[in-house]
Amino acid sequence: MRIARPLIALAALLGVSACGVGTPTTASPPSTVAQAPQLAAGQQVSIVFESYNFGLAGVWTDTFNELIGQFEKKFPNIKVTPQKPNGSDPNPAHNSTSSVQTEIAAGNPPDVAQLGFDTLAFAAGQLGAKPLDDLYGKTEVDNEFGGQFPYASAIRTIGNVDGKTYGVPFVLSTPVLYYNATLFKQAGLNPDNPPKTWAEVQQDGTKIKQATGKDGAYADCLVRSASDWCFQSLVRSAGGRVLSQDRKQLTYDQAPTVQAVKQMQDMVTAGAMPKLSQVQATAAFPRGDLGMMLESSAAQGGYLKGAQGAGWELRAAPMPSFGDKPTVPTNSGAALYVFSKDPAKQRAAWELIKFLTSPQAYDTITSKIGYLPLRLGLLDDPAHLKPWADKNPMIKPNVAQLQHVEPWVAFPGTNFQQIRDTMMDAVEKSVFQGADPQASLTAAEKQTSSLLPGGGK
Repeated sequence: MRIARPLIALAALLGVSACGVGTPTTASPPSTVAQAPQLAAGQQVSIVFESYNFGLAGVWTDTFNELIGQFEKKFPNIKVTPQKPNGSDPNPAHNSTSSVQTEIAAGNPPDVAQLGFDTLAFAAGQLGAKPLDDLYGKTEVDNEFGGQFPYASAIRTIGNVDGKTYGVPFVLSTPVLYYNATLFKQAGLNPDNPPKTWAEVQQDGTKIKQATGKDGAYADCLVRSASDWCFQSLVRSAGGRVLSQDRKQLTYDQAPTVQAVKQMQDMVTAGAMPKLSQVQATAAFPRGDLGMMLESSAAQGGYLKGAQGAGWELRAAPMPSFGDKPTVPTNSGAALYVFSKDPAKQRAAWELIKFLTSPQAYDTITSKIGYLPLRLGLLDDPAHLKPWADKNPMIKPNVAQLQHVEPWVAFPGTNFQQIRDTMMDAVEKSVFQGADPQASLTAAEKQTSSLLPGGGK
């Protein structure tokens, strides 16, 4: 999903949850809303579309402005005003939820907003996002996900709350192991056989450090600024959960999570993983100063550009596993929500959402930005994205992982961000500062359990 600087804008933006594939989200939203009527012929409507893409300069803003222009040409009676989220964070994705919350409090919400999946439960339960099944009818919503190029089945329900669709999945990715094939060769490693387990990552990373002087490997999942979408993938792949399946208790101090954090800490202790911030690591890898990087698949465009400029060969592999345990990729990314209370604007908002997730729109978004289309069949169609996919073979690990992705779990309640940040502070303290993983995670969980609805009981 990004290209250079937005690695931070993507690690968090994509670090910006989804529930519904395995564990249902419970947010106690309103039961139903009135169905939005069709617009009358020629009925003029103006809507506001808030998206962090309008806060990312260059290809992101240009591409989405192009799409808005195409939409208005197709629907000349609907005027769309694009706007970026308000806020002080340089990463506009970090401002998305608070921006919408502030606008709602002021009585001026956007009609359509793009929010990260970690906001799903909060958007439905507290922000007042509309249940689309009620607003437009379940048949029409189901049709949106179908057609000649249907959504991948694992993705279909990740915007659901209590069995209803609140967010239409728009852009998402999974963790991919990018690696520097040039450094592999210099270290005497076979770039055609990248590491498949974290033990092998540690082994190969140590060899790269010893043979080349460059750093070995970095997982962009272990600091607060990375959010927790990728960390949750590590936890699930280790056999753990950060939240109980009934969503009533925090569970990130249990053995599988502790073991995963300890494995990452061991890589630092062994010298295979450098003590770098997210900003430092995401700059070092495209320069060619880091052998491997577990990162959002959205980073491909920026990394490829960096590799070409620095004269090294970029390759990609699936996320490594913990021994023989199967990997469980979780998703980053965002969905599109409707917040308007006006029936005409609600209908116009639905037309915009359908357009932005259409095959034609994904052709543009994928080829110009690099976001993978959630209608994966487009990648195999010569009339759509097959030519692009053939030129970008490094998308294959992410495409494969999207077929069995699990949702990035949103912590329930109004304090979801504080819970997430406290957990990630404990992870960062353990991995990069040498704190005891069990003690750190247990202390963080004890501190934040009371922030859950019901006090974690």
